[in-house]
Amino acid sequence: MAESLPPAAKVEMSGRRARRRHARKGKARPAAADSPDARGAGGRAHPTSVTPRENDTGPRPAHAPPAQTAEGLAKRPATGPAASPAVATGSFSAPGASAPLAKPAFTSRGEGAPTFSRPPLYRQSYAAIDLGTNNCRLLIARPSGEHFTVIDAFSRVVRLGEGLAQTGRLSDEAMDRTLGALRVCAEKLMRRNVFLARSVATEACRRAENGSAFIERVREETGIALDIISAREEARLAVLGCHVLLEQGLGPAMIFDIGGGSTELVLIESTDTVPRILDWQSVPWGVVSLSESCGDEGATREARVERYRHMHGLVAESFAAFARRTQPARESASEGGPLRLLGTSGTVTTLASLHLELPQYDRSAVDGLIVPSQAMRAISERLSTMAIEERRELPCIGRERADLVVAGCAILEAILDLWPASRLGVADRGIREGILRSLISGHGSAQNAGRPATENRL
Repeated sequence: MAESLPPAAKVEMSGRRARRRHARKGKARPAAADSPDARGAGGRAHPTSVTPRENDTGPRPAHAPPAQTAEGLAKRPATGPAASPAVATGSFSAPGASAPLAKPAFTSRGEGAPTFSRPPLYRQSYAAIDLGTNNCRLLIARPSGEHFTVIDAFSRVVRLGEGLAQTGRLSDEAMDRTLGALRVCAEKLMRRNVFLARSVATEACRRAENGSAFIERVREETGIALDIISAREEARLAVLGCHVLLEQGLGPAMIFDIGGGSTELVLIESTDTVPRILDWQSVPWGVVSLSESCGDEGATREARVERYRHMHGLVAESFAAFARRTQPARESASEGGPLRLLGTSGTVTTLASLHLELPQYDRSAVDGLIVPSQAMRAISERLSTMAIEERRELPCIGRERADLVVAGCAILEAILDLWPASRLGVADRGIREGILRSLISGHGSAQNAGRPATENRL
């Protein structure tokens, strides 16, 4: 024991301890996944596969626009408000440019801001924030071999786009709610000593007249620098984040993301790594924008059925051009076997939970589930006839989703009409995971090649 040592030995031991404490200063402490959102079944942090990047060297079908790999599309510029028509579609033919750099988790706070020594790659924390029309989501992870392990997560319904369809602006109440959620995100970024982060905003900020002003307010009040990404970049990140859950098979497949303010459809072709994107489309119908555009549900079953049909018709019309373009791919895919379809959104995970009759939402039971499409149609039709009070009583819907889930059902049925797969894959992952894969694989490649990487200085 130290008490039995001579005075000189005590002084030497005390000095060694002081040097060790000094050496540890400024280093991030490893943290457990203490957030419920960060845990899988049994409370353990869940790993997610990371796929290395691959150049697009595969053949290009004659019927499709020029193909791109999902990871390779990171080399395209994709920030700033959308200046295109309401329906965004394309073959990613914009001139090539450098990949958008991941920004520091926070903007510079001037001289004297604390800095941190760079830990080894496997100990570095990376973060992704996805600010959508309905939700604000954060994911923080560390590399773990070929995977990454989530160490913290956060998700809150903020309804940033509430009222946007009528006014064209983000309301003061919606912005205040969202800022409250982003302050929580900022605290987590600081507490986890995040090394590299990317924060994105999607359809609500793209469409709102005051979207850019709100982004600046977020930067000033929270230090988080959000990028307003294009619909093209949103589609790419969604594919990159969830494609590992697509059923095995050959030929074209469809991946979709039903958001709060828009829906992205992406036609892909599987490869040994990330898929090639053959075509894509974004339409301005999400669960919030479609619900608000179609008015109140009505007091009778007949009124609700008519409203649902109107919703379905609006979405189907917006998909029409994409359906015509992708018809040859749909026909060739059906010749090679069953059509493959994968969806990432609150709509598909909610309906999958109802299909499983879960008493409460369980990510481990839903993420990666394959559901018969006809079962999803039957649930959609049943929900469309129910009064909102009845939907609020259903497990996994509750008050937060009760008024929006019907619009999601209408969008889903329009997608099933366009790409009539008999089975639907369900993904509880998307943009955030896509951002993390890009950050980790890109930064790891830069370190391995001896190139400098963009680094956070908090």
